[in-house]
Amino acid sequence: MGRVTERRRVIRVRDGVIDTRADTLVGEEPLEIRVNGRPLAITMRTPGDDFALACGFLVSEGVLAERDELARIAYCAGATGPEGGNTYNVVDVRLADGVPPPDASLARQVYTTSSCGLCGKASLDSVRTTARWPLPLPAGPAIDPAVLAELPGRLRAAQRVFDRTGGLHAAALCAADGTLLDVREDVGRHNAVDKIVGHALQAGALPLRDALLLVSGRASFELVQKAVMAGIPALAAVSAPSSLAVDLAAEAGMTLVGFLRGTSMNVYSGAERLVGLADTAREH
Repeated sequence: MGRVTERRRVIRVRDGVIDTRADTLVGEEPLEIRVNGRPLAITMRTPGDDFALACGFLVSEGVLAERDELARIAYCAGATGPEGGNTYNVVDVRLADGVPPPDASLARQVYTTSSCGLCGKASLDSVRTTARWPLPLPAGPAIDPAVLAELPGRLRAAQRVFDRTGGLHAAALCAADGTLLDVREDVGRHNAVDKIVGHALQAGALPLRDALLLVSGRASFELVQKAVMAGIPALAAVSAPSSLAVDLAAEAGMTLVGFLRGTSMNVYSGAERLVGLADTAREH
């Protein structure tokens, strides 16, 4: 589609020197997600990986969990712009026969809260009742903190569009040995995670029991929720988690690491998966 980045003229001021130049900006456009022809959600995203984004969103909402539950996905032919061309901003997900469509209340919640969800205990109960995998999450891989320390640098090196724009969040799916299995970028941190999860669904790889998720920003409740719904046992973030994110991670049996910067990190839950920290976790 060629809309991941766009060019704009800017006035640049550097050390008192003023000039004009073309600047590369990250693209941001709305994506409407329909299920069986019915509108469900609208999210602002960076164009690209739209099918994976839609699939990942539906995993996080408990609609999809296996590749066979997805019949097909396509851009809507009727989504046309002012000049008559397809905007590629509306996708329709067709569920396989027998897969229940999302409840109508989900559409109302998404439109009114922009996927912020409910608060407190209601949010925790919602994840517990809609998760397609048994909770708490299984033991999962043993993770060396030294491997964790290297991951932010590897993710940063893989952010090709960020290098050109400086305006993108990123998420990476990693093996326990630090191998980057998948990296996705988007203007929205939740969209980057949805693209990761959606690709895994399309590949028939859910649940992701042996992987860990790395995000380039903070660890919100929403990101922990998406990881839980994908069966991911560990989430690491370079910035802070929220209190509700920590509560959900602890209840789901997930390892949650924040402030991952070099060899420094805070472990908020699930320390038993980290090599050398299991004894400390039992003491507390």
